[in-house]
Amino acid sequence: MTNYLDITVPLVPGRVPVYPGDTELEVSQVQTRADGDDANVSRLMCSLHCGTHVDGPAHFFAGQAGVESVTFDALIGPVWVADATTTTAMLDAAHLDRLDIPAGTTRVLFKTTNSALWDDPVLVEDFVAVTADGAAALVDRGIRTVGIDYLSIAPYDDPAPTHEVLLAAGVAIIETLDLRSVEPGPWHLTCLPLRIPGADGAPARALLSR
Repeated sequence: MTNYLDITVPLVPGRVPVYPGDTELEVSQVQTRADGDDANVSRLMCSLHCGTHVDGPAHFFAGQAGVESVTFDALIGPVWVADATTTTAMLDAAHLDRLDIPAGTTRVLFKTTNSALWDDPVLVEDFVAVTADGAAALVDRGIRTVGIDYLSIAPYDDPAPTHEVLLAAGVAIIETLDLRSVEPGPWHLTCLPLRIPGADGAPARALLSR
């Protein structure tokens, strides 16, 4: 029997931190059978980068492809969950060398000390992220997909360089993962973002299995 782990952060208003200026998450009921409507119908309002999501090239490059250009092959397949919980430092190239990511790995998710932050809905700015030179090192290793257990793959105070390095190289970026219950090591990833043509990102459901 396949063992599935849902690593998607639940979209619960008031429980999912968002970047300042982003649309706040709202889930509201607009039709109810109790009020005589034909069906119960709700509305979802949020940023396309709220909760677990995939970034598209258009997120940091004007005129580039949307999230629909991220291939299924990048988002479905073997993945290595790297244990980066021993430090609160940024993941630069030197630190990545110490994580023992197996040769030939093309998809990697970073389990960091960020995982403990999901117990608090307040945005924390000094979360662990990948620096620009760390991103370049991942590209040099042949990484095609990278994910992390908080709101951004990049440092809060300098988001562009890391994203630009990864997206320019065609690397798929998955952000806001819940890896608290995930044992580091080999898994199979399934991550499907909503099909929103031209969008700079899209909410996704992400699963690990063995």
